[in-house]
Amino acid sequence: MARKITLDFLKTEAGSGAVLGLAALMALIVANSPMADSYFAWLKSEHLLQLGPLTLTMSVSEWIKEGLMAVFFLVVGLEIKYEILRGELSDPKKLATPVLAALGGMIAPALVYLAVTTPLGGPHQGWPVPLATDIAFALAVFALVGRNLPTSLRVFLLTLAIVDDLGAIALIALLFSQGVSWQPLLMVAILLTVGGVLARFRKVPSPFWVLGFATVWWLTVKAGLSTSLTAVAFAAIVPIRARAEDRQSPLKEAMHDLHPWVAFLVLPLFAFAKAGVSFAGLSLDQAFAPLVLGIALGLFVGKQTGVLGLAWLATALKIGKRPTGASWMQVYGVAVLCGVGFTMSLFIGALAFPGAVDSPEQIEVKLGVIGGSLMSVVWGALVLALAGRGQSKEIAENEPV
Repeated sequence: MARKITLDFLKTEAGSGAVLGLAALMALIVANSPMADSYFAWLKSEHLLQLGPLTLTMSVSEWIKEGLMAVFFLVVGLEIKYEILRGELSDPKKLATPVLAALGGMIAPALVYLAVTTPLGGPHQGWPVPLATDIAFALAVFALVGRNLPTSLRVFLLTLAIVDDLGAIALIALLFSQGVSWQPLLMVAILLTVGGVLARFRKVPSPFWVLGFATVWWLTVKAGLSTSLTAVAFAAIVPIRARAEDRQSPLKEAMHDLHPWVAFLVLPLFAFAKAGVSFAGLSLDQAFAPLVLGIALGLFVGKQTGVLGLAWLATALKIGKRPTGASWMQVYGVAVLCGVGFTMSLFIGALAFPGAVDSPEQIEVKLGVIGGSLMSVVWGALVLALAGRGQSKEIAENEPV
């Protein structure tokens, strides 16, 4: 069952990669077309949500970032909980290599970013941007070029990306939740505690989870806290144990029901809202600004260096093992694919440099993320394709005649 859940996850994420790519391409086309003014005006336009005496006004860009992306982080939280309790992360021995690799994949990009931007006078607050991996794009590329590669590499990439998501969520909570209002936050903590206790000792009807998540989300926005943190916290109280009457797990049901919506609607819509970069009036200086170079090289150079370096160190110290049946060249190809930041990097970039979607900093963030991700896609796909061809030839030569 654990294997089926993982395979379903991989298929959905890999399939959504094409939709993500199309959404990003459409954003670039629209942002550089006669519809550009309407596109950016739409993102900045404010809309009111009112439920009786409760009101909330945010721009379209903010509704997508704080609203729809909260559902994405809920699904991430559900996947993390499942993998820890029932899946690949339940065996500590399987954790060492991808966990250390993920750690390296967060430290090295930050160091590369600072090494590039500091002497050039770039902004220091952008160092978290190249730390994230876009699992949908990475798995989509792997699915295209990795048909002849060991399945253990998919599990390695998935596990690494989950740990990477944990690190990104922790950074979002620590760095981008300033000016918190404590009264709504206290109510969030009470609701999560009561919900966790009820879910542990008695049956909780499905509407509780829907209304509970909506309430927690509302209070989080009012508290001024990033909704990503409480979305993951809410996922932690969703029970994984199957109900007695229908033998269905609420957690697996939620994953199954929400994941396609996230993969094929939420993330593509976020990509469409965040990937639009207008090249009108773009100078060569801005295209090679310190912020652009720091993010792009952090993703492309930092990610592969950190992931491969710490994975090798884990095996050298005998505290971890290389993915079964995989060569170091294949592990290197996966390490390069980890430099595909895209949606997660754009999300962190929007938090690190708050402001209009067409502000100079936001344009440079998008240029850096798109540039670093494209380089990682092209080089990672080439490395894995060559490594897979070599393995296919080896298998064919060893087959009995």
